[in-house]
Amino acid sequence: MWTLLLGWQVAAAQPASPPQGPSLPAGLGQSAAPSGPALPEGLGGEQPRTKPGGDPLPPPRPAPADVAGFWEARGGVRTQADPHQRQASIGETRLQLRLDRHGERAAFRLVTDLLYDPVEAKYAIDLEDGEGFLDLREANVQGEPAQHADLKAGRQILTWGTGDLIFINDMFPKDWRSFFIGRAIEYLKAPSDAVKASLFGRPANVDLVYTPRFDPDRYLDGRRLSFFNPLAGERTGRGDVLEVDKPNDWLKDDEIAGRLYRHVGSYELALYGYSGYWKSPSGFDPVSAKATFPRLSVYGASLRGPLWNGLWNVEGGFYDSRDDTRGTDPNVRNSEYRFLTGYEQELSRDFTLGLQYYLERMQDHDKHHDSLPPDSPERNENRHVVTLRLTRRLMQQDLTLSFFGYYSPFDDDGYLRPKVHYRLDDAWFVELGANLFFGDKETFFGQFNNNTNVYAALRYSFQALEAGR
Repeated sequence: MWTLLLGWQVAAAQPASPPQGPSLPAGLGQSAAPSGPALPEGLGGEQPRTKPGGDPLPPPRPAPADVAGFWEARGGVRTQADPHQRQASIGETRLQLRLDRHGERAAFRLVTDLLYDPVEAKYAIDLEDGEGFLDLREANVQGEPAQHADLKAGRQILTWGTGDLIFINDMFPKDWRSFFIGRAIEYLKAPSDAVKASLFGRPANVDLVYTPRFDPDRYLDGRRLSFFNPLAGERTGRGDVLEVDKPNDWLKDDEIAGRLYRHVGSYELALYGYSGYWKSPSGFDPVSAKATFPRLSVYGASLRGPLWNGLWNVEGGFYDSRDDTRGTDPNVRNSEYRFLTGYEQELSRDFTLGLQYYLERMQDHDKHHDSLPPDSPERNENRHVVTLRLTRRLMQQDLTLSFFGYYSPFDDDGYLRPKVHYRLDDAWFVELGANLFFGDKETFFGQFNNNTNVYAALRYSFQALEAGR
């Protein structure tokens, strides 16, 4: 679930985005089977029902709505002083409400979060950026226009690919701020305002996603996390927030993503395509002095299936930076090749090990080197990252001890995510965790080491049925 691990932004004052990726953790993943809930009867155009005398029966009453959600309190602090940020990394209380309704012709879902967080203290609503006291996570309608087709339109959470916290062909928006400050793992995926069509057939299944206006990552800009600014030659934070020029026109600045996949024996083979923009700022406009989102196309493939006593996956992609196809513009990120392979196995009952290797290789590195102004930071041609996941479940699986770590041997930097999760009963759980960064301040993970934090959370989940069920 990482394809992230973006390299340095080319001359831009923004940190490279983290890895992008494979199957995401619980709550973020996607089944290899065709997605989409089973829809109610009636979607196939059945004939009207009649009484014994031939008079039509009244239409059946729609099923009541399911209402569910949770309340959560989550707090965290930095383990060291950061002159560019507050000592508290997170201090929010959050109420999520989820409404699901299945009608005769379609299924509707609404998920919204109400939150209060004095650490950022910004309450004006910005649905695009996820700011304010309300974060609209989902608002969509799903139907079955044909026998082997699903259609979903509206705000939705989208994901595909095979990595574990590394994303190569998953070009849907991520929320890196939430990930690094200790929010629940499901908040790594930001919502998309899109239309998704799924076609299911014997030769292969197809997913097509159209986003009429560019949905970027919720990227690191200095407001919640400090980072090394190559232009300033030092770390910057909330006092010097990154300014961007974002593509923002409906139907003009759009995105399209596709996946063609099928099973070959016990393996799943998939091909991917994407046309849009770099999801985090990866360019710089010297005239406006703003970071930009250059145009980008991605072509990739993946394979996943059993190996020995575990699950193996391999995934690759070519990032075609369309605003700098020759690699000679120092203000636009070069094209790249990305590769990932991973293996997961249960070593013993309730104890699982996962390993991954990730490579990011810049195309036309020599041209990148020659085009840089004197004393400008230069990105490495290759970036290697290995990851380790350990998961241990105890006390009848009520207690979960987990660890996920990234390490780059070339830069000698890394990022560690230990966590303890305890389920008190069916409704309550508590959680303790940390985000630990190490390395030199000018390396990818090392630039965040002043943001190392520990956090704790308490959550109560509930479910209610609409009156009349």
